[in-house]
Amino acid sequence: MITKLSFRQLLLGVFLLIALLLSASSILALITLDQLAAHSRETGRDAVALTANAQRLAERSVAMERSARQFLVLNDPVFRERYAEAWRDAQAALDAIAGSLPNAQASAFDDWRRHGETAWQALEMPRARRSARQQLLNSALLRLPAINEELASEVKLEVDRRNNEVLRELEARRHTMTGLTAGSIGLAAILAFGFGVWLARPLKQIEDAVSQLGGNRYDLPIEVEGPHDLRRLGLHLDWLRQRLSALEADKARFMRHISHELKTPLAALVEGVALLEDEVAGPLAPNQREVAGILRQNTVSLQTQIEDLLRYNAAAFEAQRLQREHADIRPIVERVVDSQRLQWQARGLTVSIEGDAPPVPVDADKLAVAISNLLSNAARFSPERGEIRFVIALHRKLLYLDCIDRGPGIAPADTEHIFEPFYQGERQPPGARRGNGIGLSIVREYVNAHGGRLRLIPSSQGAHFRIELPYE
Repeated sequence: MITKLSFRQLLLGVFLLIALLLSASSILALITLDQLAAHSRETGRDAVALTANAQRLAERSVAMERSARQFLVLNDPVFRERYAEAWRDAQAALDAIAGSLPNAQASAFDDWRRHGETAWQALEMPRARRSARQQLLNSALLRLPAINEELASEVKLEVDRRNNEVLRELEARRHTMTGLTAGSIGLAAILAFGFGVWLARPLKQIEDAVSQLGGNRYDLPIEVEGPHDLRRLGLHLDWLRQRLSALEADKARFMRHISHELKTPLAALVEGVALLEDEVAGPLAPNQREVAGILRQNTVSLQTQIEDLLRYNAAAFEAQRLQREHADIRPIVERVVDSQRLQWQARGLTVSIEGDAPPVPVDADKLAVAISNLLSNAARFSPERGEIRFVIALHRKLLYLDCIDRGPGIAPADTEHIFEPFYQGERQPPGARRGNGIGLSIVREYVNAHGGRLRLIPSSQGAHFRIELPYE
């Protein structure tokens, strides 16, 4: 189902999924904060109401005592009514406090009510019993302040308990939200990374396919996985591979045919020029012999160019058909150096081999051809009694094979074209026949076929070529 979606649709889907995840986390955080704020407001209102009721109870208790004592002195019923009114207000405050203090001892509330009722009974006693009434009222009213203090302490403890409960809940919600936020961010990161890796895989396959086509590797089919639009692009690239492979085959076939067609009349020309120079058709005048020499020189040059062209096309064709096996690089280099010993010893050159590396899967014969071309090129440009060095080394997952000489080096203008077929650089060895310009091209063909790279390393003296082969 996922592979039926396009790359853009999947990218948009992943973005929306991550945005939805983070939005849900944010909304939940807002809801939690709103709940905490509402709870905090409610706790604050309850604390204010509880404190106000405790204060009102204390004030009404004072009003009750004042009204009761004024009634005892003046015997005015108005003061008794004031006592009754203050008593009712105090009882209402007491009931409110009792409802808000479920854990408080009920004896305090019962004592307060009992003493208030006793004081009222004292006010209801006949005036003739003034002494007894005074004594009863004093015993009742003197106990109320102590009870009020006790209830005020209970109120303060209850307010502190509720505030601490709010703080604990806030801390618990904070930990919960921290975990939820961290989990959401972590999950979003995992989703982003997972989809990124999954979506990057077909892009890497496309990149490898383009590199494969750029390296003239038309023998390996191109397959791209992932969204359908990228798979469709992979199909187009594979069609392009097949088309380029067919064109390459047509080019090779054309080169073989045209070379064959050219070699036949050219062989006749060479034979004819040889017969003329041998005076088989009769003696030649000096001018005629000079013309025959020019013809021979140009036919030989043309024959060499045709053979070089065939050799380069054969190398490009063979580069696509490697026979890999694990082989040591140093013995291959030693075999190549030994095979050209007469060539470099004739010019008094010294060839050294440094370093070593474990076996690597290569086509030993084709790699030997590449190394042979590097050695021939270095020997051709090296001064007499010069030095040529081969250095073998490992660097991360690459095997390096460096070829270093002490010749004139590569001109700056040639660095961009030195590996192009039939390109000849500016700095040619004095007195030597100009090369055909395909040696380094063949080296690059064989190195690219191995999945490696041929590089020209900047050097203060001479030329420094490096073969880089993938090494596991």
